[in-house]
Amino acid sequence: MKASLSNAAFGLFKKYIHDKCGINIGEEKAYLIETRLSKLLVDAQVSSFEALYHKIVKEDDASMAVKVIDAITTNETLWFRDKTPWLILEELLLPKYIEKLRMGEKQRIRIWSAAASTGQEAYSTAMCIDRYLEKNAIKDITLSHFQIIATDISNTVLEIAKKGRYDAVSMIRGMAPEYKDRYFTKQGMAWKIDDKIKNAITFKSFNLQNSFVFLGQFDVIFFRYVLIYFANILREEIFNKLSTTIEKEGALIIGASEIYHQLDRFFDMKHHTQGTYYMRRETNEGTYSR
Repeated sequence: MKASLSNAAFGLFKKYIHDKCGINIGEEKAYLIETRLSKLLVDAQVSSFEALYHKIVKEDDASMAVKVIDAITTNETLWFRDKTPWLILEELLLPKYIEKLRMGEKQRIRIWSAAASTGQEAYSTAMCIDRYLEKNAIKDITLSHFQIIATDISNTVLEIAKKGRYDAVSMIRGMAPEYKDRYFTKQGMAWKIDDKIKNAITFKSFNLQNSFVFLGQFDVIFFRYVLIYFANILREEIFNKLSTTIEKEGALIIGASEIYHQLDRFFDMKHHTQGTYYMRRETNEGTYSR
């Protein structure tokens, strides 16, 4: 008989998930906990969600806690998602940063892909940069001048990302033929990304509720489709931390459909072609630490 999620168990896991990773699950999405955590009942050898919760908390089982987070987090991603961020990168940001590198104003350009999931966004960024340099016959600046950091709370998706191997279904989701032909090799049933692109990314486990200080400063931050899962107070904390993590002339890129009124306290919206990006305001009312 399939176990059902009681109101009490929903309340316990709602708080547990929020405390662990900041994700806010409303009552209308209680089914997510019931459907995604049901397999863990078997793994934990318990018959109810209440028993699962108490087992995780009482035994302080780190591996089971990781399984809960992996199960509940959404890892929807694809190659070159939304298109316009890559136009902004190619047409606006790369020319500016290449000039700064040539003038010696910067030794490297730092890019952060937050909530990187299985790596498509970070790898898309590296391919975009490499292709831009090649198309414009730029020899004095290489991909090694760009440091790309990709983070996610889920070690499971990070392990997939680090391997740089993708199945046929993943490859058809946003991948243009010219990129596939240039940067991937067929290996059995999988497609392996070129080592040049793979080695350009540093993948790290990171909880966005933590301080951003150790990550350093960034010129470009991709922070897309993750804030939609957070409560308003956490969003505002994150916006403030982002405002102190991004360089003065840096660009923050969020999802095309994302709109947050709190963002206006810390960033100014900029437009390029049909896309938008954000630049840090020099004066804001931030109260949180990085």
